Amino acid sequence: MNALAATNRNFRLASRLLGLDSKLEKSLLIPFREIKVECTIPKDDGTLASYVGFRVQHDNARGPMKGGIRYHPEVDPDEVNALAQLMTWKTAVADIPYGGAKGGIGCNPRDLSKSELERLTRVFTQKIHDLIGIHTDVPAPDMGTNAQTMAWILDEYSKFHGHSPAVVTGKPIDLGGSLGREAATGRGVVYATEALLAEYGKSIKGMTFVIQGFGNVGSWASRLIHEKGGKVIAVSDITGAVKNPNGIDISELLKHKEATGSLKSFSDGDSMDPNELLVHECDVLIPCALGGVLNRENAADVKAKFIIEAANHPTDPEADEVLSKKGVIILPDIYANAGGVTVSYFEWVQNIQGFMWDEERVNMELKKYMTQAFHNIKNMCQTHDCSLRMGAFTLGVNRVARATILRGWEA
Repeated sequence: MNALAATNRNFRLASRLLGLDSKLEKSLLIPFREIKVECTIPKDDGTLASYVGFRVQHDNARGPMKGGIRYHPEVDPDEVNALAQLMTWKTAVADIPYGGAKGGIGCNPRDLSKSELERLTRVFTQKIHDLIGIHTDVPAPDMGTNAQTMAWILDEYSKFHGHSPAVVTGKPIDLGGSLGREAATGRGVVYATEALLAEYGKSIKGMTFVIQGFGNVGSWASRLIHEKGGKVIAVSDITGAVKNPNGIDISELLKHKEATGSLKSFSDGDSMDPNELLVHECDVLIPCALGGVLNRENAADVKAKFIIEAANHPTDPEADEVLSKKGVIILPDIYANAGGVTVSYFEWVQNIQGFMWDEERVNMELKKYMTQAFHNIKNMCQTHDCSLRMGAFTLGVNRVARATILRGWEA
């Protein structure tokens, strides 16, 4: 089941639990606006190349729309739509005053030079500058984009609208980016894990962890779990997988990856089959990579007691059922990886106030938001007698529905 189908299914289940009016349910699913633009740029060799850019703005009942821009060869409108909708529920779960959006350009950033990427980003910004804005829609980095991409968007947007640092988040620190933004998603995952384990009278210290994905989120989550006394016993990324039953020294692994660009031939651990990683014996499994990695093929063999969804949509609905029957506790993506958008919100707030926080305050506020959201989800689970995933979805959907009704959606 693809991301769109799964998101729609979760939304419908939540809507049933909440007893939403069928007309309201329908109107909540329809995106506010879908933008498609053609971006033509001169390549470095003088030839012209054309790329299709998208922006789906899903809902603005609770505030400006928020969501990433990805540069990826398979940016498909259906997926962008699903991710925009997911951002609507995610921002509502975290209780930050935003709606959902998502965008992207169908291109392979690896095939483009830096100057080509800059030209492409600027043309895209020129085409959508009057449809985004500080109080309208605030983009952020996603797959294939980074702080530099945001800097170009900010500069191009400011040519039309004057200096506007709050128009994008995930910016370089020198241009109004927030301290702590880099580690935010991984740190949020750790705060979410702590909140969940505390429910069961456990803590990170002494528990065993398996982490799939060692990019931004996976490496920060591993590092912080390691610092808190958790045992990370297996890690994988696209280059390979490494295990050590006594716990991997994460700082050494980070150095090794920095030096060699790969997890292979790491001295402090044995290499393993990356496919075996998800079914490795552990207390907590954290998928931080691609969607759909837990499916009907491998779900029955998962040995973890807790799964923390740091990736978007890592668990197929079929796997969800199998795992629930086994009594595995799944902390849903819509909450678990909300640390990134929460610190994006802090960055936006700091830019609007023209007053920047120190990193300690950013992390303290993030912990407060993640912990509060967990308790709100638990309350929904008790009210509706449902799983954590449905608790999170009912929480998010209910907040958006209430805002929509209060604003007078039928008028």
